[in-house]
Amino acid sequence: MGDLALLHVIGGGLAGSEAAFQAARAGLRVILYEMRPQRRTPAHQTGLLAELVCSNSLKSEEPHTAPWLLKQELRRLGSLLLEAADGCRVPGGQALAVDRQAFAARVTEALSTCRNIEIRRQEVTRIPEDGLVIIASGPLTSEALAAEIARLTGAERLFFYDAISPIVSADSLDYQKIFRASRYGKSLEGGADYLNCPLDRRQYERFVDALLAAETVAPHIPEDDARYFEACLPIEELARRGRDALRFGPMKPTGLVDPRTGRRPWAVVQLRQENLRADSYNLVGFQNHLRFSEQARVLRLIPGLERAEFLRFGRIHRNTYINAPALLEAGLQLKRNPAILFAGQIAGVEGYLEAIATGLIAGRHAAALARGRPPAPPPPETALGSLCRYVAGADPAHYQPANITFDLLPPLEEPLRRTLARDRPARRRELCRRAREALERWIAQHERA
Repeated sequence: MGDLALLHVIGGGLAGSEAAFQAARAGLRVILYEMRPQRRTPAHQTGLLAELVCSNSLKSEEPHTAPWLLKQELRRLGSLLLEAADGCRVPGGQALAVDRQAFAARVTEALSTCRNIEIRRQEVTRIPEDGLVIIASGPLTSEALAAEIARLTGAERLFFYDAISPIVSADSLDYQKIFRASRYGKSLEGGADYLNCPLDRRQYERFVDALLAAETVAPHIPEDDARYFEACLPIEELARRGRDALRFGPMKPTGLVDPRTGRRPWAVVQLRQENLRADSYNLVGFQNHLRFSEQARVLRLIPGLERAEFLRFGRIHRNTYINAPALLEAGLQLKRNPAILFAGQIAGVEGYLEAIATGLIAGRHAAALARGRPPAPPPPETALGSLCRYVAGADPAHYQPANITFDLLPPLEEPLRRTLARDRPARRRELCRRAREALERWIAQHERA
């Protein structure tokens, strides 16, 4: 490996793991740094690479949705992590849900046995200067590395708070009060993939009252503003927005009918299978910032969870990301030093898929730089390209972490845009068709060059 161009990848999470694989496959010598298990984080449980922290879902597999489109593009470009996810799938309705342990173990094994990759279990506190660098240290970047990134970029860090949902033991649930169903009967496996805990109006009001009165945990850093990413709001924050906020959020009963009553419940708590053994379930969308004793008390008010055994309580952790539009080029390179790239949540994308996507692009761009070629992001009509464009081109004064949505893609051209203005499904199909064609043209131009 001594004669190969050298790439340092800092961070063995989703973005770093994908970046390392892509660069190594392209012929680079990769040193992948991961500080776990020597140094732990507030959220990770293992030392495995690509460990999933907040949930086990990689979003929707429903055709012609934005997450589906992004996954299709990642599969087309040979994503290691999407291949691992497909091989570790567990029932999750229309979502691509995985066995977390099996998924991380599969990725770790693949990277550990790749001849072009050396894994170093150590904390990085200074950016290497002897090759290309991808910083993919994630939202739980250590304080020392965060300070080094601030020095390197000449910019202050940004923070927002993210949360983790609780996990309960399957054998502690009361199945007499729970019914199995997916919304509108939709399931990737053709069955009913979710456990549903139905609440009537009285039970729901009692739950909301208890939640609003429950004691929360103080922020880790009191002087930080407690800013939450909107897609991951803790349930107590949602409840403060109005009595029905939860019923129109994570507890919405839409598309579900309790077979014992033949009616839609007033509210529902959904449980999603956590692993292949089906011995544990996570409470979907139930991230919270309550003290552990309060979580047990309040969540056991939910029908079916009265005797729930909590294998993991919900928690809050502080995430770190840079102001990417002010600092990065469209190729994810640092404007001050094009030999340094950023990928994953440290760059300001939010979500597992988005981290994998930017890791894939950063790894491929590093390979291009090593060959003396300028990085060429996919066109903005693609989901991958639209993420790169957002990261580099959003308003720096109001930069917020972003998930993949169709809003990031350029609008359809007239007159087609006007023709499909009121036909949302047709508009989405057309956006996906356009994206696939744009990606194929990009592949023909750049991959075979």
